[in-house]
Amino acid sequence: MPCGVGPFDPRHIHHLCSCGAPLVARYDLTAARRWSRDSLDGREPTMWRYRELMPLIESRSGVEPPISLGEGWTPLLHAARLGAALGLSRLYVKDESPNPTNSFKARGLSAAVTRAFYLGAKVLSVPTAGNAGNAMAAYAARAGLAAKVFMPRDVKRPFIRECELYGAEVTLVDGLITDAGRIAAERGKQHGWYDVSTLKEPYRIEGKKTMGYEIAEQLDWELPDWIIYPTGGGTGMVGMWKAFSELSALGWIDAARRPHMVTVQAAGCAPIVRAFAAGAEKAAPWENAHTIADGLRVPRAIGDFLVLRALRESSGAAVAVGDAEMVTGMRDLGRLEGISAAPEGGAAVQAIRVLVNEGRIKPQDRVVLFNTGGALKYLDVLQED
Repeated sequence: MPCGVGPFDPRHIHHLCSCGAPLVARYDLTAARRWSRDSLDGREPTMWRYRELMPLIESRSGVEPPISLGEGWTPLLHAARLGAALGLSRLYVKDESPNPTNSFKARGLSAAVTRAFYLGAKVLSVPTAGNAGNAMAAYAARAGLAAKVFMPRDVKRPFIRECELYGAEVTLVDGLITDAGRIAAERGKQHGWYDVSTLKEPYRIEGKKTMGYEIAEQLDWELPDWIIYPTGGGTGMVGMWKAFSELSALGWIDAARRPHMVTVQAAGCAPIVRAFAAGAEKAAPWENAHTIADGLRVPRAIGDFLVLRALRESSGAAVAVGDAEMVTGMRDLGRLEGISAAPEGGAAVQAIRVLVNEGRIKPQDRVVLFNTGGALKYLDVLQED
């Protein structure tokens, strides 16, 4: 909280700080040191296995049960054949496509909808390029809440139909996700809806941070050298960097050794890449944003300064990738590893090529590539010209 306001009571509804910055959930990490990582043995294979540092509040009747569809604990696959093609012996793919609604968005929306439900929300709203809307609609249905989803008019049809499948009301908006966000905010304020937009409430970060916890646990508590992450709104990047701080405070990982974090964006919409190269603290909005990767068509992220901070604190990098290269990466993940990847995952493959060719990623480095969602909603981009 840059303005120094707070702390805030989590038993009340909060969205942005009065200064306009995102709010972040904090925990008593001194007390949490009594929590042993051995206690994870035998726990449920979902992101809620880390419940001690998740936004669940204890009452007289016990700890709140989360609104869950079994999200998290996704596979971390040693990609030997793809790694060999890239000149790497220790390449891993964190495949988020097995999550409910086929993407990593399930994590953040499970956490956000859980808190919204216990805070008494009745109607949820979200602007989305696709996958976040699908996840919000699914978890709202699970919780018995109404869902209002605002999408750019040119979004792919499967995203619209899936929201409707879960009972959401879908509004199509002329423009980009920023335009959808503006209209959603205007209508939401008028009707008193609970906004679960990226970083405009504190809990989507908490769901996304579990990707960092899982990587650490799946690699026997030794973090990789590099994490390659497709970045639109940036919640996952911010969340994982937060996770590594929490794990360090718990004494579960080597506090001095954290990964180089890499943001991957589309060449047609790369505000974070441009700001990182310029040494800026915030990213200027990207004009005329265009890309086949709907999740990367985010011309301005409210948490851009947090993403840039993670990149710089980790001595990381930011790479922009063209649409054709994304499709090549999708095909590489498919034919070499049997992984169904969205364009965002394909972009991460190309980013690794760039960093290997530049000599930044070394052949012996341990690298984790994030495939943030499956290919099924993007099959049209695989059609031959």
